[in-house]
Amino acid sequence: MSEESGWNVRGARASFKKRLLVTGGAGFIASHVIICLLERYPDYLIINLDKLDYCASLKNLQSVSSRTNYRFIQGDICDEHFVKLLFETENIHIVLHFAAQTHVDKSFWCSSEFTNVNVDGTQVLVNAAYQANVEKFIHVSTDEVYGGSIKEFPVVVTRSSNVYGPHQYPEKVIPKFIALLQRNRKCCIHGTGVQARHFLYATDVAEAFLTILEKGEPGETYNVGTNFEMSVIQLAKELVHLIKETASESELELWIEHVSDRPSNDLGYPMNSKKLHRLGWKPKVAWEEGIRKTIEWYEANFHNWPDAEKALDPFPSSALYKRC
Repeated sequence: MSEESGWNVRGARASFKKRLLVTGGAGFIASHVIICLLERYPDYLIINLDKLDYCASLKNLQSVSSRTNYRFIQGDICDEHFVKLLFETENIHIVLHFAAQTHVDKSFWCSSEFTNVNVDGTQVLVNAAYQANVEKFIHVSTDEVYGGSIKEFPVVVTRSSNVYGPHQYPEKVIPKFIALLQRNRKCCIHGTGVQARHFLYATDVAEAFLTILEKGEPGETYNVGTNFEMSVIQLAKELVHLIKETASESELELWIEHVSDRPSNDLGYPMNSKKLHRLGWKPKVAWEEGIRKTIEWYEANFHNWPDAEKALDPFPSSALYKRC
């Protein structure tokens, strides 16, 4: 652990009311959460731990990188010695755990990497946080990695709908379709495209995590959802309409290409978010506003990732999926 990694050990004991660790903070959702945290809690030290994998970009946090209550540390949650020393050195009070492999297509042919990061890495982090006796651990994933009794460790589990907006690596459907159309390429749809998804804007989900941080009860699971739903084929047509300024069905179809479906492609993910609503949170950003802001952002910031163009290539057909 060196100065080059962003870990200034000499400044580790500076006075802050609380020290909050955000893992995967240079990624999509977590970067929005960090920006919100810095605004709302100027007396908290917000520590961003990220190994800077292909889908992360520190450009997502350029606007706040000079804040005195922000610190970036480059490191891997799978490195047990590193994580243990991090908690010992930084005196962490709260953990928001976002670091994960998330791309569904990649999970089929690289499942061992997903297991390593999402299960083993989370277990390393949980163990270190438990030993450090943190006040709260918010896990943005499934609850099956924990085990044990909730009375012994203050874990809050969250599950959210599909999130979209600025900062998202363009392997996911909305930024991928936007970027393809902005480059005069067709939207590539798995199967028929009738699968429906609920889409939630990034700042809304960031506010949800702050609400859970402040009011969430240990041992609870909170769904972060929205009633807004759209099929993938509807999404493609709407983006064609907005970006190519065309409305006729025949013209819309010119910008859409259907390819082999995934090995498993769920029709939808209905969720009930009333438990979170009772804490005072509801989504605020309308689809029309959110998608307009998202299109504008990718027009100017697509190359925040050095290899962003590679994300636009089609993934392998279902017959080619294999384990890493």
